[in-house]
Amino acid sequence: MDDKNNNSVSSPTISIGPHLVASGDFSRLYGQGMGLIEEVAAYLDGEGREKSRGLSRETSFLYSVESMRLTTRLMQLASWLLLQRAVQEKEISAESARSEKSKVKFSATPSKRGGPGWSGLPEKFLDYIAQGDRLFERVVKFDALDRETVPTKPLRDEDDIADQFSRLHAAFGVDVQK
Repeated sequence: MDDKNNNSVSSPTISIGPHLVASGDFSRLYGQGMGLIEEVAAYLDGEGREKSRGLSRETSFLYSVESMRLTTRLMQLASWLLLQRAVQEKEISAESARSEKSKVKFSATPSKRGGPGWSGLPEKFLDYIAQGDRLFERVVKFDALDRETVPTKPLRDEDDIADQFSRLHAAFGVDVQK
């Protein structure tokens, strides 16, 4: 391409990640996440505790392991949500929050769930595990968007649009070009 056909201008690409994180989508995520955390805590302290007493030994052990795993995951998510909300409310800077969030290590979701005793776990408990996994996936996507740093590069219309589409696809798993 020769210089007179190349309309490149050195300009930063607009990063949509922080704007999405700052949008109403985060408010919904925060409300749903904190609501789930409260609901699971109440369940584990009440109905879940009662139901666990009637489980077989094998299932009871699995219930203990999975409830610790779920509680740990939800507390990690609560830390992330509270830090992000503090940024939204201008209580701390985004840089400070990123530094603090880097100290919160998300537990990996087990690649396989199930095994002996799994089918004996209370239905409501299994539903909370699934909801916790979905919340985790959403927070990981938001976190990746929030951490997005875009280098300054030459601006070319087609390349930049394609780049933005690929970022949207990577973030949301949806082909937005159709």
